[in-house]
Amino acid sequence: MRSAGLLLAVLGIGIALLFVSTPPGSEIQRLTAAAAQRDGVVLMQPGEVPTVFADLLVATEDERFYQHHGIDIIGVGRAVLDDFQHACLCEGGSTLTQQLVKETYLGGSDYGLNKLRGVALAFKIETAINKRQILADYLSITPLGYGLYGAPGASCAYFHRPLAALDVAQYALLAGMPQAPTSYDPRSHPDLAAGRRAEVLERGVSEGYITRQQADAANAEPLLADPPATGGC
Repeated sequence: MRSAGLLLAVLGIGIALLFVSTPPGSEIQRLTAAAAQRDGVVLMQPGEVPTVFADLLVATEDERFYQHHGIDIIGVGRAVLDDFQHACLCEGGSTLTQQLVKETYLGGSDYGLNKLRGVALAFKIETAINKRQILADYLSITPLGYGLYGAPGASCAYFHRPLAALDVAQYALLAGMPQAPTSYDPRSHPDLAAGRRAEVLERGVSEGYITRQQADAANAEPLLADPPATGGC
């Protein structure tokens, strides 16, 4: 009994030190802006994230995004169990908020102590900005293909249209890319990209964001759009 109490006390002190030693969540907007400037992209505003795109991203990357406060305990538990069963570190269990932390506060790495720091920072960010702002920040700077950062730039590169003008199939392709941006780049790996798009559409159906008819129609579309005769993005 005494050892259990001591363990809890040590754990509590460790968590407290983790929160004290990490920067404030209010730094997120400045750091996101710095990342956008570094990569030569423009920051999106919350109202510029298309609803269908946000829905498919959440369904695929972070299904409890609107319920958790930066950390998905259920997802972490499932990832740990899966890793144990397969004797590997295959599942990350990271939320979209944690992924934003990784790209801003942690310099692109969430290994070792950074994983714990990321947990504290994700919670801090969720108390500083709302969910729509988190999505806008994340989609402004996340890699979406080889050498491509941010959803607006990827939309122009792949479909030659602004992000707001895309259809379900095109949003699904983009929503599936953050997990492995280079591997799912449709310009160099069309088969992998098509398979990933199908997975995203299936997740969209199972989560109730799109219908089976929408998914089937989207799966039948070509991956990339032909360049327009004139103009473009």
